[in-house]
Amino acid sequence: MRILLAGGGTAGHTSPLLATADALRRLDPDAEITCLGTPRGLENTVVPAAGYPLRLVPPVPLPRRPGKDLALVPQRLRRAVKAALEVVDEVRPDVVVGYGGYVSMPAYVAARRRRLPLVVHEQNALPGIANKVGARLADRVAVSFPDTPLRRAEYVGLPIRRMIATLDRAALRAEARSFFGLDPDRPTLVVTGGSQGARRLNQAVSGAAGALGAAGVQVLHVVGPRGASDPSWSEPAAAGAPYVVVPFVERMDLALAAADVMVCRAGASSVVEAAATGVPAIFVPLPIGNGEQALNARPVVEAGGALLVEDAAFSADYVADTVPALARDAQRLARMSAAASDLVPRDADERLARIVLDVAGAAR
Repeated sequence: MRILLAGGGTAGHTSPLLATADALRRLDPDAEITCLGTPRGLENTVVPAAGYPLRLVPPVPLPRRPGKDLALVPQRLRRAVKAALEVVDEVRPDVVVGYGGYVSMPAYVAARRRRLPLVVHEQNALPGIANKVGARLADRVAVSFPDTPLRRAEYVGLPIRRMIATLDRAALRAEARSFFGLDPDRPTLVVTGGSQGARRLNQAVSGAAGALGAAGVQVLHVVGPRGASDPSWSEPAAAGAPYVVVPFVERMDLALAAADVMVCRAGASSVVEAAATGVPAIFVPLPIGNGEQALNARPVVEAGGALLVEDAAFSADYVADTVPALARDAQRLARMSAAASDLVPRDADERLARIVLDVAGAAR
């Protein structure tokens, strides 16, 4: 069986794609899996590293506002569809699976033209343009959050990597903190802005380094590749407790195991990985887009497993006033962890993989 997985750009698309690919291999070791991405996305690094072949097509950004970029969409789409058709004709997949984003629209059109079965997976609680279109063409539509407004949506959850889905935080905590050079016994804050980092989070937390250190709270701060090169960023000196800065973390399981509390954006992967592993979180949704990040976080926040802070309100003062007390309150953290950990499916990778195999099998 041959399967084409289309998704890329950020970790929000590539992480569930790779989790599904791994599940497909477990369920059908003979499956031939090819990934489809664009030349400028994270997939160019992580897909080959995971051992999957990667084919590339030109990206097709879908602007939300009128302007020059919107006028160029038809031309860009024609070029990308032509490239996607070339890949489809070479790979000859039994099924195409799309995860949204710049690469998925041409993949959806190519699947339609070649009359191939199509499965769409939407990561966010509010779908993007590509998946709104793809859902109209698809044989099956899977979603990460229960109330996602897509036609014929099936709630399966967000595929996450097995190293995270099966994580025992308590058992791995000492090893994880040692791995990052942290004290094994101090309250620990982990900060991450996603695969590229987040300036607001970087500046607010680093600005509160003194208050965190004075309270004995140590920090693992993942500033992102852009954050590490940002001229406005300066690494704070440790004051009373370790403050470890890294540009990127490949072992996210260890970062989650090290954390007593996490500060992060509210992309689907961040929300689901924190909830699935029971890490109490402070979610700071991106202030741009269509509001999907706040919607992603809402179920966990309403259950009591996380806090939600608007981007404009997330400051060094907020961090200093909120995080030390939270990180040192073991009982509150335990309640938040318990509230979050049962909210999301941990086997979404296999649920989605079985849908893909069912669709491909029916078509054959």
